Amino acid sequence: MRPFANRRIVLGVTGGIASYKAAWLARLLSGAGAEVDVVMTAAAQEFIGAVTFEALTGEPVHTALIAAGHALGHIALARSAHAIVVAPATADFMARAAQGRADDLLAACLLAADAPVLLVPAMNDRMWAHRQTVRNTTHLRGLGYHVLDPEEGPLAAGEGSGPGRMPEPETILAHVGRLLDADGLLRGRRVLVTAGPTREPVDPVRFLSNRSSGKMGVAVAAAAWRRGADVTLIAGPLALPFPVGPTVITIETADDMRAAVSQHLASADVFVMAAAPADFRPAAAATQKIKKDAAPDAIPLVPTDDILVETRGLRGPSAIVVGFALETEAALAGGRSKLRRKALDMVVVNDASEPGAGFAGDTNRVSFLAGDGEVEAMPLLPKMDVADAILDRVEGKMRGR
Repeated sequence: MRPFANRRIVLGVTGGIASYKAAWLARLLSGAGAEVDVVMTAAAQEFIGAVTFEALTGEPVHTALIAAGHALGHIALARSAHAIVVAPATADFMARAAQGRADDLLAACLLAADAPVLLVPAMNDRMWAHRQTVRNTTHLRGLGYHVLDPEEGPLAAGEGSGPGRMPEPETILAHVGRLLDADGLLRGRRVLVTAGPTREPVDPVRFLSNRSSGKMGVAVAAAAWRRGADVTLIAGPLALPFPVGPTVITIETADDMRAAVSQHLASADVFVMAAAPADFRPAAAATQKIKKDAAPDAIPLVPTDDILVETRGLRGPSAIVVGFALETEAALAGGRSKLRRKALDMVVVNDASEPGAGFAGDTNRVSFLAGDGEVEAMPLLPKMDVADAILDRVEGKMRGR
């Protein structure tokens, strides 16, 4: 799984109650294809056993600064790491890291490492708010360390709720992915993505929509953010969770989506229109629920605006614009028509009737159409892999401009 395959991650675990979450993080990293070296402080071993991490990673756990036969173990660990993640990072560890201490194996690894470092604080809310912790955090960021802000939520028993809770392992995994993958052409670029369906009201309780789940657009937004982009995701009504990182703007109707795209398109370096806005809406929505015994014989429909066409004049002069063509027949012909009519750099075509490539699934089989007329057919892939394939080709077009 990109970008974790064949990457080595040092996972540092310090002594806090949130260390139980580190076990799941180790599992997620290993499951994504990373090789995980766990380094535990003495305090961490009071909360969770080393054997747990050995079972989850298949690797021995490192605990001693100086061990027989491994006097330079901290140097070897640090040099082999593609990233170092400390989760949880206690107030004590952050203070020692800010001072450049090397009094245990984990702290020494930070000093010997060239790899990016992600610190994930977890502590009591008053400790997090203390002036010394604030100063240490600022200093660590100034040194180039990446420090996540803790989340708000329930703290240790009897401590109520507040900022200080360690983010969930899935959130941390996303940030580790960004550390590993944010060195390409999308780093620092502004990417605008749309996802999902729209809902066009018939009356206050009914609407016209389609079967789009939004999974493809969400995957594109997540992959672009992982590559270091500043991502804005404009999403219709979705049942799935939004990805970590992108700024999310939720909308309801096709008119809402057009307005949001119009507001953000001029500043976008890349625009991926993966949403499936409705092509038609009722000519006039009823102001009250339509009763069954008073239902009209027909509901007149009118076309909605074509967002890619209507906003064409707002595109930046060097913006790369990608559209989608979901068809049920003559898919390539439909894609070629969209490529020309909407002045796109690339169209992603898929056939909704093909098994595994329709709505709501986790896979997709697409073909890419570019301005040169070339057709590139892809095999059936997970949607995240399709998203990366799209962005690979976007980066290829960026190199040519």
